[in-house]
Amino acid sequence: MAEEGSARRPGDGPPKTVIQRTLLGGTDRRSNVPDFENRPPISSQELSRGPAELIEDLRPKVNWRVFIIASSIIIAFSVWAMVMPAGAAATMKTVVAWIAQNVGWFYVLTITVVIVFVLWVAFSKEGSVRLGPDHSRPQYKLFTWVAMLFAAGVGIDMLFFSVTGPISQYISPPSGPGQSPASAQDAVVWTMFHYGIAGWAMYALLGMAMGYFAYRWGMPLSIRAALYPLLGKRVRGGIGDTIDILTLVGTVFGVATSMGIGVVLLNVGFALLFGLQQGLGLQIALVIVAVVMTIAACTSGVDKGIRWISELNIWSAAAMLLYILVTGQTSFLLNSLVENIGRFIFTLPDRTLQTFAYEAGGSQWMASWTLFFWAFWMAWGPFVGLFLARISRGRTLREFVIAAITAPVLCDFLIVSIFGNSAMHEVLSGNTEFAQLAIASPEQGWYALLEMFPGAGFLIGLGTLSGLLFYLTSANSGAMVMSNFSSSIPDPSQDGAKWLRIFWAVLTALLTIAMLVAGGVTTMEYATLIFALPVTIIAFLVMASFSKALRMERAEREGHVVRRQATAAHGGLVPERSWRQRLAGMRSYPSKKQVAQFMERVAQPALADVLREFTKQGYQATLDSIPNVETGISSHRLVVIIPEHRNFEYEVQALEAPVPMFGGRMSRETDVYYRVEVFTQTGSEGYDLMGVTHQQIIDDVLDRYEAHLGFLTYSSQHDYASVLTPPPAPATGSIARVEPAQDGGHDSPDTEVKD
Repeated sequence: MAEEGSARRPGDGPPKTVIQRTLLGGTDRRSNVPDFENRPPISSQELSRGPAELIEDLRPKVNWRVFIIASSIIIAFSVWAMVMPAGAAATMKTVVAWIAQNVGWFYVLTITVVIVFVLWVAFSKEGSVRLGPDHSRPQYKLFTWVAMLFAAGVGIDMLFFSVTGPISQYISPPSGPGQSPASAQDAVVWTMFHYGIAGWAMYALLGMAMGYFAYRWGMPLSIRAALYPLLGKRVRGGIGDTIDILTLVGTVFGVATSMGIGVVLLNVGFALLFGLQQGLGLQIALVIVAVVMTIAACTSGVDKGIRWISELNIWSAAAMLLYILVTGQTSFLLNSLVENIGRFIFTLPDRTLQTFAYEAGGSQWMASWTLFFWAFWMAWGPFVGLFLARISRGRTLREFVIAAITAPVLCDFLIVSIFGNSAMHEVLSGNTEFAQLAIASPEQGWYALLEMFPGAGFLIGLGTLSGLLFYLTSANSGAMVMSNFSSSIPDPSQDGAKWLRIFWAVLTALLTIAMLVAGGVTTMEYATLIFALPVTIIAFLVMASFSKALRMERAEREGHVVRRQATAAHGGLVPERSWRQRLAGMRSYPSKKQVAQFMERVAQPALADVLREFTKQGYQATLDSIPNVETGISSHRLVVIIPEHRNFEYEVQALEAPVPMFGGRMSRETDVYYRVEVFTQTGSEGYDLMGVTHQQIIDDVLDRYEAHLGFLTYSSQHDYASVLTPPPAPATGSIARVEPAQDGGHDSPDTEVKD
């Protein structure tokens, strides 16, 4: 690019900046042509501009606009909830009732579309695309990775609902009579459904989208970067900040809800273990203690803090489940687990789209259960998705999705089924007092179940430890992710500043205390359902953006195949053309007459020269001219006989093909053109010889013959048989065989008729 002020000579042509804009789809601002600089990318080449357009500074820095607005919203809500707890609870209840009645279907539709979308990505051709360059490989071992997936994506709330959920669905099911065999069959399955594929599909969607753009395209690890293909460089300004604010606020409320449910549950455990008085005071004290522990853990980073807690978490949960399974109703628990999983699988489509539109009070049940969980997963989606992307560099999209919706989900099923069916066994045995306690006070009901097992003190301690680890993992991961959402971080391997992580840990604790003051778990459910609504819009935008990027990548990959149709099946390049030949070929749509002349003047003489040389060196070879009734242009087949092995065949054949609807010619007189393709025993090799020289055809034959010898060598070194296409059937009609000339000149065909 010329420097400013430099003189330009007449005839130099337009400035380079104008040329570059034209190539990239934009134009000179001073011209009358519209400027498309701000439009979204329409090709992978334009998509590669993302890092330059999104990254303003190579150093991590706080996005003060996002930080101030998001924290102000959360602080204002917290103050309102603490100063006017009754009014806050009543207002949120009204809003939730309206959402459940009028917008509940949208939550259900969003989750359904997300599940279908992530499965489509996993099982499509793009499933093999990696979260990073093609040569990248995973950083963490499989067990560590799955442990971190599970621990980050599941909170202590699952323990909270693992007992009260099944009992509630048995006593008061969404449809049909309660306390019936049908409601008993569905009781645990409903809770498994709420903690099943839906939430993990949302995590997988946002996680793979953010990881794809960060590790494969070099963009920041953020939601706004995942929307770059859809919105272009606009995501760098106010639109991107709005997206980050909505994402951040939803994340804070989701994490605060989990923390609030966690301290309500741990409040009972610590009271039982240490004789403390249960109540709001102990809950607030636990929040403060947990924040201190979270700050100590979050400042150590992923590898030291979260990784250690995640692995300890999964081992403690496994020990608790094994203890209950061995000391409890083992046969009943195993039988019911198998039945629950089977019923979950076969009723999943029906439950996923179920809105209970025909049931009286269906919207109230949906708001209390399915819609709350769907909102909870959507609020947690950006938080867990970013964390999963952070630990999944090098994984393929297929591996990422399948792992996310299977391994953690199976762990969820084990916890829900073992706890839920243990509780159901008590209720079905006639323990109505326990059922009423579990519905009225879920935290009391969970610990009441633990007290029924031998060695209750040990089990209560183990359960409290496991719950504390669940809590710490979510709080720790949440603080890290919140700091990332409120920062501009060009390097995906980096995290937000430690002071920022501490700030969000403290602010989340403040919001948790505010919702406990305003009404406890119910108020938290209301807040989550409300603030997750904007995240549903973001989910649809991410799916549209991500699918657009995958289509770009597929177009580029298939374009390489189309552009390099000269690629041989064995991997070699078929005749290497000059740049002038390649350029001419892009605009060439030969006629039947041109191809007939090429076959007569170039292809057949070249093959005849090869035949003569093979024969001269002692090979047994033939060259046949085979009439083609469809095109009227004879094909030419060279065969080299290799005794007791597969013969070498090289045939050039004229084919009719449709002229593309785009290309070098702006107008056409015909809709078809003719190609000269190479055929072997396995069929067409897919490339066109038209336009190459006599010598290039000879080189191509020799390259393929060498590849054929390599194939025979490889086959002879292995015991198993190779699967080959049957040799072509003898053609009907006459075949003109070219016998090698003895005078050293070009062959003249002698016609020999064969049956």
